[in-house]
Amino acid sequence: MNRMSPKILNIESATDCCSVSLSEGEKLLDEIFEPQPKSQASLLAPMVENLLKRNNLSISDIDAVAISEGPGSYTGLRVGLSLAKGICYGASLPLIGVNTLAAMAQCAKDKLDSSNGGGIAPDAVFIPMIDARRMEVYSAVFSSNGSEIEGTRAVILDENSFAEYIASGKVVFTGNGSAKFAELLKSSGTAQMPLFVDEPIKSSGMRVTAAKAFANADFKDTAYFEPFYLKDFVAGTPKKLL
Repeated sequence: MNRMSPKILNIESATDCCSVSLSEGEKLLDEIFEPQPKSQASLLAPMVENLLKRNNLSISDIDAVAISEGPGSYTGLRVGLSLAKGICYGASLPLIGVNTLAAMAQCAKDKLDSSNGGGIAPDAVFIPMIDARRMEVYSAVFSSNGSEIEGTRAVILDENSFAEYIASGKVVFTGNGSAKFAELLKSSGTAQMPLFVDEPIKSSGMRVTAAKAFANADFKDTAYFEPFYLKDFVAGTPKKLL
Protein backbone atom coordinates (compact mmCIF):
# COMPACT_ATOMS: atom_id res chain seq x y z
CA MET A 1 0.00 0.00 0.00
CA ASN A 2 1.47 3.32 -1.12
CA ARG A 3 0.62 5.99 1.43
CA MET A 4 2.27 8.81 -0.53
CA SER A 5 0.80 8.18 -4.00
CA PRO A 6 -1.93 5.58 -3.66
CA LYS A 7 -3.61 4.18 -6.75
CA ILE A 8 -7.32 4.70 -6.24
CA LEU A 9 -10.21 3.38 -8.32
CA ASN A 10 -12.93 6.07 -8.40
CA ILE A 11 -16.55 5.14 -9.17
CA GLU A 12 -19.20 7.80 -9.87
CA SER A 13 -22.86 6.90 -10.43
CA ALA A 14 -24.88 9.50 -8.53
CA THR A 15 -26.59 11.14 -11.51
CA ASP A 16 -27.82 9.99 -14.94
CA CYS A 17 -24.31 9.52 -16.30
CA CYS A 18 -21.59 7.35 -14.80
CA SER A 19 -17.82 7.08 -14.92
CA VAL A 20 -14.81 5.29 -13.48
CA SER A 21 -11.24 6.51 -13.21
CA LEU A 22 -7.80 5.70 -11.88
CA SER A 23 -5.83 8.23 -9.92
CA GLU A 24 -2.42 8.21 -8.27
CA GLY A 25 -2.42 10.62 -5.40
CA GLU A 26 -4.22 13.67 -6.79
CA LYS A 27 -3.09 12.92 -10.35
CA LEU A 28 -5.58 11.51 -12.85
CA LEU A 29 -4.23 8.49 -14.75
CA ASP A 30 -7.21 7.48 -16.88
CA GLU A 31 -10.98 7.78 -17.04
CA ILE A 32 -13.97 6.26 -18.80
CA PHE A 33 -17.12 8.37 -18.96
CA GLU A 34 -20.56 7.19 -20.10
CA PRO A 35 -23.26 9.85 -20.62
CA GLN A 36 -26.01 7.34 -21.41
CA PRO A 37 -28.80 7.88 -18.81
CA LYS A 38 -29.60 5.16 -16.30
CA SER A 39 -26.92 2.82 -17.57
CA GLN A 40 -25.07 2.23 -14.31
CA ALA A 41 -26.32 -1.30 -13.68
CA SER A 42 -25.24 -2.61 -17.08
CA LEU A 43 -22.10 -0.58 -17.73
CA LEU A 44 -20.23 0.15 -14.49
CA ALA A 45 -18.66 -3.28 -13.91
CA PRO A 46 -17.48 -3.68 -17.55
CA MET A 47 -16.12 -0.10 -17.42
CA VAL A 48 -13.99 -0.98 -14.39
CA GLU A 49 -12.71 -4.12 -16.09
CA ASN A 50 -11.87 -2.17 -19.26
CA LEU A 51 -10.18 0.62 -17.31
CA LEU A 52 -7.87 -1.77 -15.48
CA LYS A 53 -7.12 -3.80 -18.60
CA ARG A 54 -6.09 -0.86 -20.77
CA ASN A 55 -3.75 0.35 -17.99
CA ASN A 56 -2.23 -3.12 -17.52
CA LEU A 57 -3.40 -3.26 -13.94
CA SER A 58 -5.33 -5.71 -11.81
CA ILE A 59 -7.31 -5.13 -8.64
CA SER A 60 -4.27 -6.25 -6.64
CA ASP A 61 -2.46 -3.11 -7.91
CA ILE A 62 -5.14 -0.83 -6.43
CA ASP A 63 -4.78 0.66 -2.94
CA ALA A 64 -8.40 1.77 -2.36
CA VAL A 65 -11.81 2.24 -3.96
CA ALA A 66 -13.58 5.61 -3.77
CA ILE A 67 -17.31 5.90 -4.32
CA SER A 68 -19.47 8.96 -4.92
CA GLU A 69 -21.61 8.81 -1.77
CA GLY A 70 -24.41 11.23 -2.62
CA PRO A 71 -26.65 13.08 -2.65
CA GLY A 72 -28.03 11.88 -5.95
CA SER A 73 -30.11 9.23 -7.66
CA TYR A 74 -31.28 6.51 -5.30
CA THR A 75 -30.78 3.74 -7.86
CA GLY A 76 -27.49 5.11 -9.19
CA LEU A 77 -26.01 5.43 -5.72
CA ARG A 78 -27.07 1.90 -4.79
CA VAL A 79 -25.60 0.38 -7.94
CA GLY A 80 -22.29 2.18 -7.55
CA LEU A 81 -21.92 1.34 -3.88
CA SER A 82 -22.77 -2.31 -4.45
CA LEU A 83 -19.99 -2.57 -7.03
CA ALA A 84 -17.51 -0.71 -4.81
CA LYS A 85 -18.30 -2.90 -1.81
CA GLY A 86 -17.97 -6.05 -3.89
CA ILE A 87 -14.50 -5.01 -5.07
CA CYS A 88 -13.43 -4.00 -1.57
CA TYR A 89 -14.63 -7.26 -0.03
CA GLY A 90 -13.04 -9.37 -2.73
CA ALA A 91 -9.66 -7.64 -2.66
CA SER A 92 -9.61 -6.52 1.01
CA LEU A 93 -9.36 -2.88 0.00
CA PRO A 94 -10.41 0.18 2.03
CA LEU A 95 -13.52 2.10 0.94
CA ILE A 96 -13.56 5.88 0.62
CA GLY A 97 -16.70 8.01 0.39
CA VAL A 98 -16.65 11.29 -1.56
CA ASN A 99 -19.44 13.83 -1.40
CA THR A 100 -21.01 14.03 -4.87
CA LEU A 101 -21.27 17.81 -4.70
CA ALA A 102 -17.57 18.11 -3.83
CA ALA A 103 -16.75 16.04 -6.91
CA MET A 104 -18.98 18.32 -9.03
CA ALA A 105 -17.15 21.39 -7.76
CA GLN A 106 -13.78 19.82 -8.58
CA CYS A 107 -14.95 18.97 -12.12
CA ALA A 108 -15.89 22.61 -12.69
CA LYS A 109 -12.55 23.76 -11.29
CA ASP A 110 -10.69 21.31 -13.54
CA LYS A 111 -12.51 22.66 -16.59
CA LEU A 112 -11.66 26.25 -15.69
CA ASP A 113 -8.04 25.35 -14.95
CA SER A 114 -7.73 23.66 -18.34
CA SER A 115 -8.86 26.89 -19.99
CA ASN A 116 -6.19 29.03 -18.32
CA GLY A 117 -8.16 29.56 -15.16
CA GLY A 118 -11.18 31.17 -16.77
CA GLY A 119 -10.45 34.44 -14.97
CA ILE A 120 -11.50 33.00 -11.61
CA ALA A 121 -10.04 34.57 -8.49
CA PRO A 122 -8.11 32.29 -6.09
CA ASP A 123 -10.70 33.01 -3.40
CA ALA A 124 -13.67 32.12 -5.61
CA VAL A 125 -16.31 29.76 -4.28
CA PHE A 126 -17.97 26.89 -6.13
CA ILE A 127 -21.65 26.09 -5.71
CA PRO A 128 -22.62 22.77 -7.35
CA MET A 129 -26.30 21.91 -7.77
CA ILE A 130 -28.06 18.60 -8.32
CA ASP A 131 -31.53 18.89 -9.81
CA ALA A 132 -34.14 17.72 -7.30
CA ARG A 133 -37.18 18.54 -9.47
CA ARG A 134 -39.28 21.70 -9.73
CA MET A 135 -37.22 24.58 -8.29
CA GLU A 136 -35.42 22.50 -5.69
CA VAL A 137 -31.75 21.55 -5.81
CA TYR A 138 -29.28 19.77 -3.56
CA SER A 139 -26.38 22.10 -3.03
CA ALA A 140 -23.32 22.99 -0.96
CA VAL A 141 -20.62 25.67 -1.06
CA PHE A 142 -16.91 24.94 -1.47
CA SER A 143 -13.77 27.04 -1.55
CA SER A 144 -11.42 26.82 -4.53
CA ASN A 145 -9.21 24.41 -2.56
CA GLY A 146 -12.14 22.04 -1.98
CA SER A 147 -12.87 22.82 1.66
CA GLU A 148 -16.54 22.94 2.61
CA ILE A 149 -17.93 26.39 3.43
CA GLU A 150 -21.59 25.39 3.68
CA GLY A 151 -22.74 21.81 4.06
CA THR A 152 -25.08 19.84 1.83
CA ARG A 153 -28.72 20.91 1.95
CA ALA A 154 -31.89 21.08 -0.11
CA VAL A 155 -32.59 24.57 -1.47
CA ILE A 156 -35.77 25.98 -3.03
CA LEU A 157 -34.40 28.42 -5.57
CA ASP A 158 -35.62 31.99 -6.00
CA GLU A 159 -34.03 35.16 -7.34
CA ASN A 160 -32.44 35.90 -3.95
CA SER A 161 -30.77 32.51 -3.51
CA PHE A 162 -27.02 32.75 -2.85
CA ALA A 163 -27.27 36.54 -3.25
CA GLU A 164 -24.29 37.21 -0.97
CA TYR A 165 -21.98 35.01 -3.06
CA ILE A 166 -23.26 36.46 -6.35
CA ALA A 167 -22.67 40.01 -5.09
CA SER A 168 -19.03 39.14 -4.36
CA GLY A 169 -18.45 38.47 -8.06
CA LYS A 170 -16.37 35.42 -7.18
CA VAL A 171 -18.75 32.51 -7.50
CA VAL A 172 -19.06 29.59 -9.92
CA PHE A 173 -22.28 27.58 -10.28
CA THR A 174 -22.23 24.14 -11.85
CA GLY A 175 -24.14 20.86 -11.96
CA ASN A 176 -27.34 19.68 -13.65
CA GLY A 177 -29.46 21.83 -11.32
CA SER A 178 -27.69 25.10 -12.12
CA ALA A 179 -29.30 25.61 -15.55
CA LYS A 180 -32.71 26.38 -14.07
CA PHE A 181 -31.09 28.79 -11.61
CA ALA A 182 -29.45 30.60 -14.54
CA GLU A 183 -32.83 30.92 -16.26
CA LEU A 184 -34.41 32.16 -13.05
CA LEU A 185 -31.78 34.87 -12.64
CA LYS A 186 -32.11 35.93 -16.28
CA SER A 187 -35.89 36.18 -16.09
CA SER A 188 -35.69 38.21 -12.89
CA GLY A 189 -33.41 40.75 -14.56
CA THR A 190 -30.40 40.17 -12.32
CA ALA A 191 -27.88 42.92 -13.00
CA GLN A 192 -24.81 40.81 -12.25
CA MET A 193 -24.90 37.31 -13.71
CA PRO A 194 -22.48 34.90 -12.06
CA LEU A 195 -20.39 32.36 -13.94
CA PHE A 196 -22.06 29.06 -14.82
CA VAL A 197 -19.87 26.13 -15.87
CA ASP A 198 -21.62 23.43 -17.87
CA GLU A 199 -19.64 20.31 -16.98
CA PRO A 200 -21.06 16.87 -16.13
CA ILE A 201 -19.90 15.20 -12.96
CA LYS A 202 -17.10 12.71 -13.59
CA SER A 203 -15.22 10.35 -11.32
CA SER A 204 -12.05 12.36 -11.95
CA GLY A 205 -13.58 15.04 -9.74
CA MET A 206 -13.32 12.61 -6.82
CA ARG A 207 -9.54 12.18 -6.94
CA VAL A 208 -8.45 15.12 -4.76
CA THR A 209 -10.87 14.38 -1.91
CA ALA A 210 -10.15 10.66 -2.19
CA ALA A 211 -6.38 11.19 -1.96
CA LYS A 212 -6.79 13.35 1.14
CA ALA A 213 -9.07 10.78 2.75
CA PHE A 214 -6.56 8.02 2.02
CA ALA A 215 -3.71 10.04 3.56
CA ASN A 216 -5.80 10.51 6.71
CA ALA A 217 -6.96 6.86 6.73
CA ASP A 218 -10.51 8.19 6.58
CA PHE A 219 -12.14 4.97 5.43
CA LYS A 220 -15.75 3.81 5.55
CA ASP A 221 -17.01 0.68 7.24
CA THR A 222 -17.55 -1.49 4.18
CA ALA A 223 -20.24 -3.57 5.87
CA TYR A 224 -22.41 -0.73 7.15
CA PHE A 225 -21.72 2.27 4.93
CA GLU A 226 -24.82 3.58 3.14
CA PRO A 227 -25.24 6.35 0.53
CA PHE A 228 -26.21 9.84 1.62
CA TYR A 229 -29.60 10.41 0.00
CA LEU A 230 -30.34 13.71 1.82
CA LYS A 231 -34.04 12.86 1.57
CA ASP A 232 -35.79 9.58 2.21
CA PHE A 233 -36.49 7.53 -0.89
CA VAL A 234 -40.18 7.37 -1.73
CA ALA A 235 -41.23 4.73 -4.23
CA GLY A 236 -43.82 5.77 -6.78
CA THR A 237 -47.20 4.06 -6.93
CA PRO A 238 -47.23 1.64 -9.89
CA LYS A 239 -49.90 2.31 -12.48
CA LYS A 240 -52.60 -0.31 -12.88
CA LEU A 241 -52.37 -2.35 -16.01
CA LEU A 242 -55.31 -1.99 -18.37
